[in-house]
Amino acid sequence: MHFLDAWRELATADLLRLLAPLLLVAIATLLPGARVARIAAILIAIVLPGLRELGTEPLVTAGWCVLWLLVAWQGSGTGEGEPAPIAGRRGVLETGTLGLAVGAALLALLIAAVARQDMSTEDSRRASIGVALVGVGLLHLMLRRHARRATMGFGAMGLGLQILDGAARGAQVQTGLPPGTWPLIATTLAILLVLRVAVTRERWAGTPWVPDAHDLHD
Repeated sequence: MHFLDAWRELATADLLRLLAPLLLVAIATLLPGARVARIAAILIAIVLPGLRELGTEPLVTAGWCVLWLLVAWQGSGTGEGEPAPIAGRRGVLETGTLGLAVGAALLALLIAAVARQDMSTEDSRRASIGVALVGVGLLHLMLRRHARRATMGFGAMGLGLQILDGAARGAQVQTGLPPGTWPLIATTLAILLVLRVAVTRERWAGTPWVPDAHDLHD
């Protein structure tokens, strides 16, 4: 009940402000299309400055905004549906259903683990939204089958880790802690590597679709 009360006590505006990045990533995860992913990434970059639960300095927050604009620019591709996947559509429904079930179960377990902890209402909200973003990021990687779209999954996981890092740093009483920029740096490197792989696939294999790797031969 304490966990639920931590969310029920929020005003509607604060609830939407806190849940906006999670909802936008979830929409981009469940709905196909490059335009959906691009709009979602741009909106995330817009709402991040108001997400004080990040617990970061303004410069780091600005870095996250730039990173999500990069995801919107390069991470969704131009016309995700063209060219069409070389691989057939067989098994898509089964793998998508399995990925959704596994991702939802993992997300539920993570949130349940947070709910069992004896934390303040503020820490409960920050921890739960952090693990939810990590879970939705993993779900995005399992469901979306486009190489460039993986950048949104890694971006969501990195953002969740940044929120968790901010919550952990806020609970520390010691001073002189290292700056909390490591989630941003690690996420940036991961996204740049994913984009490099996507560009290489598009250039040499002629397709950005991950399932096509099973149907391509030397």
